[in-house]
Amino acid sequence: MINNGLAFYRAMYRIRRFEETVLEEFKRGVFAGTTHTSLGQEANAVGVISALQPQDIIVTNHRCHGHFLAYGGDMRALFAEMMGRVSGVCGGRGGSQHIHWRNLYSNGVQGGIVPIATGMAFAEKQNKTGAIVAVFIGDGTFGEGIIYEAFNMARLWSLPLLIVVEHNHIAQTTPTAMVQVGQLAERIRAFEIPVNELDSSDVDEIHQAAVKAAETVRREQLPSALLLHTVRFGPHSKGDDTRDVTELRALQEIRDPLKILGQRLSPAALTTVEGEVDQEVSYAFAQALSDPPAVLEGGQNG
Repeated sequence: MINNGLAFYRAMYRIRRFEETVLEEFKRGVFAGTTHTSLGQEANAVGVISALQPQDIIVTNHRCHGHFLAYGGDMRALFAEMMGRVSGVCGGRGGSQHIHWRNLYSNGVQGGIVPIATGMAFAEKQNKTGAIVAVFIGDGTFGEGIIYEAFNMARLWSLPLLIVVEHNHIAQTTPTAMVQVGQLAERIRAFEIPVNELDSSDVDEIHQAAVKAAETVRREQLPSALLLHTVRFGPHSKGDDTRDVTELRALQEIRDPLKILGQRLSPAALTTVEGEVDQEVSYAFAQALSDPPAVLEGGQNG
């Protein structure tokens, strides 16, 4: 996995440019349905997934593009999946929220992925594979009762589950503070699951915390949580953002993971990386756009 500053920057910039392209092209009708980007949260995907081992399993949610790309997924295949093309990750049938590639699985049902990940962790422990399962959830998911049942079983059965909470403090368009009382970390600790809470957009800090958390889960064969306070720059989906623009721009100035890491790297190297990634994104998008549509059951094109 990646382990240096410039590689981290490239990985995050790939996610950033992919997500920006998705939002731009949605306006032109290239994509159908909906989509949920992770602009501003790139450090979480890169920092955590780079801390995992090849045999580990990743279970993610509706905001999954960054996780897929950080895992090493092909950009053209993801564009194509969202366009309903036969060359998509899942043959153009899963769309933006439901993808599977290698050991990565995503599902758009809020909360439902936690018991799935718990079951996977149970299977890995029973089969003695040495793998752990990392499940990504958001703060809004804490309104779903099923996750607490899963937390209970994960701790009761001593399962190798790493719970990664991307706490962006807004559930769709509702600030978390308006609908949830108390601290999310305490809800997890109620099940005797340790929580490492980090308020940072620095990919290096997140990576170091993720390495320790993953090692602990693997060594002790017990669930643990990594609660990452983060900032989502984009809307919940395509355009439903009710936040104050001035406040959001102020957050972007101090919480942009690309700016934070970029300040520690060579400007010339950053220019080279950004140019290479920009070309990659343009080529991947054009190729996906030219691919044939998926063929659904019955032989009809989607």
